[in-house]
Order: sequence, then structure tokens, then C-alpha cells
Amino acid sequence: MSYATTNPPQKLAGNGPAGIQLWAYNSTDVHTDVDAADYFTNGAALGMRVGDHVIVGKTSATIGSTLHYVTTVTAGGAATVAPAILI
Repeated sequence: MSYATTNPPQKLAGNGPAGIQLWAYNSTDVHTDVDAADYFTNGAALGMRVGDHVIVGKTSATIGSTLHYVTTVTAGGAATVAPAILI
């Protein structure tokens, strides 16, 4: 599937202009779809920044959550995320 701007990620917490922000996003898309380049087409407009964390929840037959981080925000405003590695 694809991202719809009518179902944007929601900012849960943030530390102002220089700190990492935490977002939540629920969708029927699997996390590998969400990891596609420029998935969040309006990421910049929402305020997403490189380094922010995104909790992705899947809301269909297979329910679960994954943690991701914003890797890029393009000049055109799209944001790309990748799976976070917890150590």
C-alpha cells in the first residue's frame, strides 16, 4: 500500500528544535513498506527531522510494532525511515 496524508504520524514527544522527537504511526502497511524511500511524503511539513524515532504499528491481520528512525528529509519534504537497531 502507500502512505496517505490523511493518516499522518502523530508526534508524541520532543525536545524542541534540536532534540529527538518521538512519533507514532499506525497503518495496515507492513514495516518494510514504511521503510520505502520518501514514504512519508509530507514529513517535513509535519516537522519530522533526521534522527527522530517513529513507532510503527500494524493494524491488520498481523498486529505488531516496530521502531524506526528518520534517515533523510528531502528538499521536496518527504521523509524516509529505517529500522532502528537496539543494542
